[in-house]
Parts: sequence; C-alpha cells; structure tokens
Amino acid sequence: MSSATDIQAGDWIDRHVPEAIRPYLRLARVDRPIGTWLLLFPGWWSLALAAPPGGLPDGYVMVLFAIGALVMRGAGCTINDIVDRDFDRQVARTATRPLASGALSLKQALVFLALQLAVAFIILLQLEPLAIKLGVLSLLLVVAYPFMKRITWWPQAFLGLTFNWGALMGYAAVTNDLAWPPLLLYAAGFFWTLFYDTIYAHQDKEDDALIGVKSTARYFGDKTRSWLTGFAIATILLLMLVVMTAGLGWVAKLGVIGVALHLGWQTVSCNFDDAKNCRDTFYSNRFIGWILLAGLVIAKLMQ
Repeated sequence: MSSATDIQAGDWIDRHVPEAIRPYLRLARVDRPIGTWLLLFPGWWSLALAAPPGGLPDGYVMVLFAIGALVMRGAGCTINDIVDRDFDRQVARTATRPLASGALSLKQALVFLALQLAVAFIILLQLEPLAIKLGVLSLLLVVAYPFMKRITWWPQAFLGLTFNWGALMGYAAVTNDLAWPPLLLYAAGFFWTLFYDTIYAHQDKEDDALIGVKSTARYFGDKTRSWLTGFAIATILLLMLVVMTAGLGWVAKLGVIGVALHLGWQTVSCNFDDAKNCRDTFYSNRFIGWILLAGLVIAKLMQ
C-alpha cells in the first residue's frame, strides 16, 4: 500500500479554517496547489508568447488565468472525486478524501461543483470570443478524464490533453486567434504531462493493480525510465520549435535547456518504488514552469 498520504493533518487548513469549510477546500485540493500550478503554467507560457515584442504579458489576463486555474482545477478534482469515490475508499493515499471518507455528501459536492463552474464561467466571459469557445470546449475533456483510467492504460495522455488547454486559450485570450507557437506549445505540454503524471501514478501502482485501475505507471512497469526519456525528448524538441516559430532569441532557448536539465534530473533520480520520492519528484515540476516562463518573458522583452 502507498505510504504517501493524500491529506496532511495539522496543516494550515486544520489550523486556520473553520471546520465546516475544510472539506470543501480539501475537495478542491486548495491545500495541494501543485495541480493548480501545472494547469496554470501552459496558459501563462502562452500569454508570454502573445505579448507584443518588447512587452510583458497582459497582467490582468494573467490574474484571470490564475483565478481560473484555481477554480477549474478545483472543479476538475470535484468531478474526479465524485466519479472515483468508491475507488478512493480502496486506495491508501485517497481513502481520507472528503467524499471517500464521508466528510461531504454527494449532494454537497454537486452544489460546490456548480458554484466553481459558475465562477469559472464569469471569468471566461472576460476573454476574447475564441478563448470563450475554447473554454467551453474544455469542459468535455474535464468531464471525460475521470473515466479514462477505467478504459485505457493511457489516462495520463487524456490528462495531457486536458491540463494543457491553457496553451491554446492564453494566446486566443490576447489575439483572438491561434498560430503555430501555441499549437506546438500545447503538444509540448502534452508530453510534459505524460512525463510528470506517470511519475505521480507510480505512487498508487500497487493499490491500482488490486482494484483494476489502469495507468501508464502500471503499463510501463520496469521500462518507465525509458518511456520518460522519450517523453522528455519530445517535450524539449517541441519547446525548441515553439521558440523558433515565435522568433524568440537565446534567452528562451536557455530556458528550454533549463527545462531539459530538470527533466533529465527527474528521469535519472526518481525512485519509482518509493511513493514519497515519486510525490516529491512530481512536485518539482513547478520549477519547470517558472524556468520556461522566465525564458519566454525575458526573450519577449528583448525582441
């Protein structure tokens, strides 16, 4: 069974948040912001690509994307926990989640989901028409994702399609258009998600095998490191194409090299049989987000 717990007792939520509200924050994973960062960064990267030469990304839109990522990540987790509540009771890492443990009822979770989606829709309406259409389309991916682990060994691929949608929306939110750089960025993010979520899935591979949940971690098995190498190479090649098609200079390429070094470190150092090590390695992907964002923003300023 996994030794990596899903909820840390005694954290800031337990210390500072009223008891009645705690399960809702846990359900939305507010106490574990890594998912929000991983959802947000493709959008922020894309906003950097859409910035005018010599200029910064639109600060107001960046804030909208940050709030939107927080809310939509929470909504996605709520949908996921509604669908997986019976599975979650059988997995050590997830058994204490609010729905699995009975801290929240299904009705309470559905009302909370409706509230989150309403906030997300209000934010979406502030964007350009194409971005609004893309945002509505993303709901199909968000709703479908929790079912993928039941029908395919590649649920991580579907997560990649879902979590990197911001790469398309960010560019569209500023330009009301799409171009090769955001499309290539979406593809790069897809392989990046395959990389980090395979590592994440190794936390639960024993429990998943017992209850019949599929994942790339189980599918790859002892060949995981080779697969991760391939995903990392694909990510880097596509990011370099993003930089080239966007006409960005050496600082952006330096950012991509930084991403490559970090992915290489993860590939070599991760212990797939140690749940805590997998979790910590997965969390480290937030640094990739900052490295690439810095490279893109500085390169835009230097255009």
